[in-house]
Amino acid sequence: MWITKKRVRLGLEILILFMTGCSAEIGGELIGVQGRGTQGEELPPYGMVLIPQGNFSMGMNDEDFIFSMNAPINSVSLDAFWIDQTEITNNEYRQFVYYVIDSISRRLLGDQFEEFLITENSLGETMDPPLVNWEPKYSVNNPDYVELLNEIYSVSAVPGEGKALNVRRLVYDYAWVDYDKALGRKHPRDTSTLIRNEYGDVEPASYIMRETTPIYPDTLVWLRDFAYAYNEPFALRYFAHPAFDDYPVVGVTWKQATAFCRWRSRLMEDFCQKNRRPFPQNYRLPSEAEWEYAARGGLDGGKYPWGGIYTFDKTGCYRANFLAQRSRYGLDGGTKTLPVGSYQPNDFGLFDMAGNVAEWTASVYDEQANNFVNSINPSYRYNAQSGDPQAMLRKTLKGGSWKDIAYFLQCGARTFEYQDTAKSYIGFRCVRSYIGK
Repeated sequence: MWITKKRVRLGLEILILFMTGCSAEIGGELIGVQGRGTQGEELPPYGMVLIPQGNFSMGMNDEDFIFSMNAPINSVSLDAFWIDQTEITNNEYRQFVYYVIDSISRRLLGDQFEEFLITENSLGETMDPPLVNWEPKYSVNNPDYVELLNEIYSVSAVPGEGKALNVRRLVYDYAWVDYDKALGRKHPRDTSTLIRNEYGDVEPASYIMRETTPIYPDTLVWLRDFAYAYNEPFALRYFAHPAFDDYPVVGVTWKQATAFCRWRSRLMEDFCQKNRRPFPQNYRLPSEAEWEYAARGGLDGGKYPWGGIYTFDKTGCYRANFLAQRSRYGLDGGTKTLPVGSYQPNDFGLFDMAGNVAEWTASVYDEQANNFVNSINPSYRYNAQSGDPQAMLRKTLKGGSWKDIAYFLQCGARTFEYQDTAKSYIGFRCVRSYIGK
């Protein structure tokens, strides 16, 4: 019988407890740090599905536009990751919006009412900037608070409608680490100069990036995307009315989707810190490879997420929300977006990986990206900064939408949109790297 190192270590730990109680030393042996607890497998995040590690043939498996050649076949391998079972809905994104409203309101109130801010840490040291105190309750109708909150609750431009939410003031500030710059590497298109100290090390000032992102969805996309069409009802109520709570959020840019992922990570970190739990991996947008692997549902070489070559089943019902026939949008059940999960999931249990809304990925769009990315966890990323004339603003879209023809529903099909552009047919979902294998 083989005696593993793990069993020997377990025996030593028992012997330690028996002989020395809580002592962590025994005969100079290496036993590791004790008392860290057993975490076991990572607990499933709510609303997410675990995609196991594996490999697949990435790229177009069937028809392609003549001479486009933007998705050549490439064999890649991926680590396991969690992915949202559905696209992020209006109601889920609204939680983000409410968080930003609440945080800004508390900071505004903190200018005169100190209970809304935490200015000192547990050691009595001054915190600059102070943290938001989430415990005190307040009402926007309180006469003492009305004037302070005028920045986000301004007088409506329409006479007689009182005050309205000033969505332009709803911005989310966050910081992130540019690991290429932290390693002293430059992106091929990045012309910035890295700041180094006298030892030749890269200074944090050059790789700690800060973003200030307006986060309210652009509800006017329903009017902007379609000329000579009456879409005002969607512009007025799609994000606001409870009837659309389970519909995919649209009108969000790539930057807004990224900010949502950062906020979602912070939400989980705050919970883990409060309950003394280890932090999981951060939420983020999926790479193009991760998205395509998840969409295929384990069916390597399938044309669509359901694996077949047709967009309808044996009863003649369409399998996704898309433009099935020219100008006949309602044949699949909806003229525009539909509630998430309206069609059957793929073999991984994921809904709407084809149709409904196209989805942002973290990957930069390049026609030949499949030819030069790594075969292990391939990812081609670059967060373009404003004012950079060589910025790579194009981000890859996957999945096709309610207004697209069947070609864009293919797992390997890819197109792009600019990262600061919002559309009525683009949404997103999040992923989180799995801790383990």
